[in-house]
Parts: sequence; C-alpha cells; structure tokens
Amino acid sequence: MIAAAVFVILPLCLAMAAFSDLFTMTIPNRISLILVVSFLALAPFFGLGLQAIGTHLAAGAIVFTACFALFAFNVMGGGDAKLLTATALWFGLNESLLFLMTDVAIIGGLLTLLILLVRGQSNTILAIGLPVPNSLLLAKKIPYGIAIAIGGYMAFPSSPLFIAALESLK
Repeated sequence: MIAAAVFVILPLCLAMAAFSDLFTMTIPNRISLILVVSFLALAPFFGLGLQAIGTHLAAGAIVFTACFALFAFNVMGGGDAKLLTATALWFGLNESLLFLMTDVAIIGGLLTLLILLVRGQSNTILAIGLPVPNSLLLAKKIPYGIAIAIGGYMAFPSSPLFIAALESLK
C-alpha cells in the first residue's frame, strides 16, 4: 500500500503544478511542501538509509542553489525553482537527476518556442475565439512548471524511490 503512495504523489503533484502554472502562472507552495514531506516520510520505508537520504537532500540543495541564482537574475520564477528543487529531492544524486535536468531543459526549450509561436499569432487566436488560456497569450512569462512536470514524468521510472517501490511489489 505504501508503494502506491510513491506511484501517485510525485505524478499528481507535478500535474497539479503544471495545470496551476498554465492557468494562473503560479505554482502553490503547498505542492513543493507535499513533495518534500512525502519524500522524507516514504524514503525510510524503501530502504533508503540516512546516507542515501542525505544524498537526496544534497541533490535538492544543489538544484536549489542553481535555481536561486536563476531566480535572482529573473530567469526563473520562484514557484518553478521550488518545484524543481522538491522534484530533485525525489531523484537524488544519480543518473536519474541528470535525466530529469536534461528532460526539463529540452522540454522547456520546446515549450518556450511553442508558446512564442502561439503568442506571435495571439491576435488571430483571439479573433477566431480558440479556447487558449489568457496566460499563454498575454503573460510575459513562460509557465515552466509544465516542462518540469513533463521532465519529471519522463525521468520518474529511473528514480530510486520508483525502483524501490517497484521492487517491493515483487
């Protein structure tokens, strides 16, 4: 039953963050908080000792430092930085963190290009009445929470908690 929490919490939180970012251009702090608390609660049940949990915390700290720098230079929003940090905590310092960061960067670049293309046609889209969220057409920011969510989904099967939860079902 605890394995089900691993399979549900991260994907659900990422989906909530993506939809919130898409429609409101904000990511609620509670989503990142749920990810952090649930990781700390679930990790011991799947054989992650203090050293392993420490490496996951180190991964979160490294990502937070990089994201804080991007936030300070107004390149990344605060909600995006907190979500990416909390998500990195689930991946730890291993190859899955690299997959997460690579996936987020690639998807983020593609998402940015797509949104810029849509915004270039905003007058046409508004004139014909296509149901596109105003945040995509009028905001000056990019809802990067969508890219974080997609990257998280792509990397999730290689995360240590996912693998441990899958092993516990055997």
